[in-house]
Amino acid sequence: MLNLSKFNNASFDRGAPDWKEVLWWGCRSLLFAPWFPIPSPIKVAVLRLFGAKIGQGVVIRSRVNITFPWKIVIGDHVWIGEEVHILSLARVTIGSHVCLSQRSFLCTGSHDFGKESFDLVVRPITIGDGCWIAAGAFVGPGAGVPAGTMVKAYEVWSATGRKSVQTDY
Repeated sequence: MLNLSKFNNASFDRGAPDWKEVLWWGCRSLLFAPWFPIPSPIKVAVLRLFGAKIGQGVVIRSRVNITFPWKIVIGDHVWIGEEVHILSLARVTIGSHVCLSQRSFLCTGSHDFGKESFDLVVRPITIGDGCWIAAGAFVGPGAGVPAGTMVKAYEVWSATGRKSVQTDY
């Protein structure tokens, strides 16, 4: 059984000083969160200023949510669609010629449900070259998506009418 009063996140390394994180949250709110388009070269330049390693020809659409840009590596000619969420508590490496479609979610963090203290668990994600992470797909902690793979989400309806969402490779 969980006892969240025992949760302690003190050992988690955010990877940057507090002032840098606060500055990033401000920039993210101004340049990445708005629904209206802001040119990708501006977003790429700001991500690089915060330590992201980004290749050429990267397109970043509106309302993209990146937690810690200093833990991101992105190859050449990557498209990041509207409302993509990259929870980069650990390193996220995205190869070249990758498409992250709308509302896909790359999530490097979870919790240890087997421990009463519900410890934070973080693991890196690697997306190989030429992959398509389709709309609404979830890629979880520690995932390594091989080059040329499509990850998609789909809905399954049971006889009782209950719906569950699954992801397959």
